Amino acid sequence: MSPPAVAKWENLADRYQDEYKNHLDATCPLAKDDMKHFVYFAGDRASLKDHPLLTSERFTGAQIMYPWALLEPEKDQYDFSAIEEDYQYLKAHGKKLFIQLQDATFSVEFRGVPDYLNSDEFDGGSVPRFYDNGKQDGWSAKRWNPKVQHRFALLIVELGKSYDGKIEGINLQETAAAADSETDPTFSESGYVAGIKANMRALSKSFTQSSTMQYANFMPGEWLPWEDKGYLKEIYAYGEQIGVGLGGPDLMMRRRGQLNHALAMMHENEYSVPLGIAIQDGNYIGETDNTTVVKERKIIVPALHSFAQNFLDVDYMFWVNQEPYFEQDVLPCFENQNR
Repeated sequence: MSPPAVAKWENLADRYQDEYKNHLDATCPLAKDDMKHFVYFAGDRASLKDHPLLTSERFTGAQIMYPWALLEPEKDQYDFSAIEEDYQYLKAHGKKLFIQLQDATFSVEFRGVPDYLNSDEFDGGSVPRFYDNGKQDGWSAKRWNPKVQHRFALLIVELGKSYDGKIEGINLQETAAAADSETDPTFSESGYVAGIKANMRALSKSFTQSSTMQYANFMPGEWLPWEDKGYLKEIYAYGEQIGVGLGGPDLMMRRRGQLNHALAMMHENEYSVPLGIAIQDGNYIGETDNTTVVKERKIIVPALHSFAQNFLDVDYMFWVNQEPYFEQDVLPCFENQNR
């Protein structure tokens, strides 16, 4: 896990700042490649019905996010009916399902974890997430709490019993955590790392046939390349060690944070496990977490594809179903791919 030679850079953090320029000449249609392309629906399962991906040879299937609360409405009572419905629907169209398991939300109104975790036994089960400006933006399971983590692992075990070998794969949400010891005195950086690794072990043991993946983008307590405590590097090395794939949300070709964290981890090392990158809301216009519709825009889909293929060398790309970008920018680039 050694970094590349960067002596020529005055600022190590800028070593990849111009890489995006190497991909701006990419054009549509996109030539066939060895990657598997999925359409990411987040939790919008209804949009899957009659979606264009169902008749597209280029897309392998759909990535759908299922919250823990939905899958375990009562303690030890599991309900996978939503997954089963989507799995069967995709299968009928010759497509695959990729599960994203949700234990954190970006909604103040929805915690995402089962209600039974909101008790003293599990120390409340979840904590609020906050923007840098102090405004709450959602909730996150207490991944560092061994009892909470144990319950999450049991869910993964049950999912493996039902869907290992049937679905294309399963991934856990990003490692970025809006928590620290100030907002929650039970939090510790070492405990957080241990919790993430425990979840990865559960994936490895429960899914031996389907692909597994941990989204690992940022870790609390460090900011690469200067504040490097080895946490993110440890997660990537651990995934390679135990056979769990690695990836991240937000393909941001020009943003320092992404370039120096998940994207650097992928580019700078060799992996035998699958790698994946998600193009999420705003990425089609070079931003993140942005639902604004920009009518006059440069289509950067071919550049995103080239960056993922040639710089990151990923095995999976997850294209968010954000309109009008998906229909107007993404789909046309995947048409006539034999040309």
